[in-house]
Amino acid sequence: MRIATWNVNSVKAREPRLLAWLDEKKPDVVCLQEVKSTTELFPTEQVGELGYTAATHVDGRWNGVALLSRVGLDDVVRGFPGEPGFPDPETRAISATCGGVRIWSIYVPNGRTPDDPHYQYKLTWLAALRDAVAADLAGHTDLAVCGDFNVAPTDADVWDPSAFVNSTHVTAPERSALTALLDTGLRDVVPTPMKGPFPFTYWDYRAGMFHQNKGMRIDLVYATPAVADRVSSAVVDREARKGKGPSDHAPIIVDF
Repeated sequence: MRIATWNVNSVKAREPRLLAWLDEKKPDVVCLQEVKSTTELFPTEQVGELGYTAATHVDGRWNGVALLSRVGLDDVVRGFPGEPGFPDPETRAISATCGGVRIWSIYVPNGRTPDDPHYQYKLTWLAALRDAVAADLAGHTDLAVCGDFNVAPTDADVWDPSAFVNSTHVTAPERSALTALLDTGLRDVVPTPMKGPFPFTYWDYRAGMFHQNKGMRIDLVYATPAVADRVSSAVVDREARKGKGPSDHAPIIVDF
């Protein structure tokens, strides 16, 4: 099975690139984040022509997640029990069983700055996610949580730790939240970079950050041992970040 996760930063803006990428890479399941779409405007028919069934959790604004599958899409759950809001729950999580594997696509709140109320919302959201995943694990041996976590797990996952002092994405509470999620029985499936020693997945659009490889690893795949032990390949598809009109994130592709 081949699964992928990609923050496309607007599925409408990225639709031609997404469709071409699906046709080329042929993942069995794709987790999409920040689709910024509505149910009516999501390219369900277009991905269907490539053999994919789509499940979306969207509101047409800044968030939105989706799952594309060509191996089944069963028991779809939008959001999760106990999910907090800001002030209302947002479209940040969707899960389904695809080819016998329980797969989550998540878009963790950004947090903005450590002194912003959105930061506490982020921590509360991650704690609630941890509880929901723990409950889901009780019924699924094969499970993967994929998406834009908006947290770099270690200092090695940012291009220059000194550039992130007093910033979100690298604080101890955020990283502790990731550890708590892993402690439910998941493993970090670290992908291989296509260039350089660091498997960065995000590069800011500004100041030539991509070409200088000044990035961050904030898109993650956390999987149960039953899945992680079967992984034969995990890569950051850096090529998808190149060219005209890319997302600021690159997809991760995992084969197992």
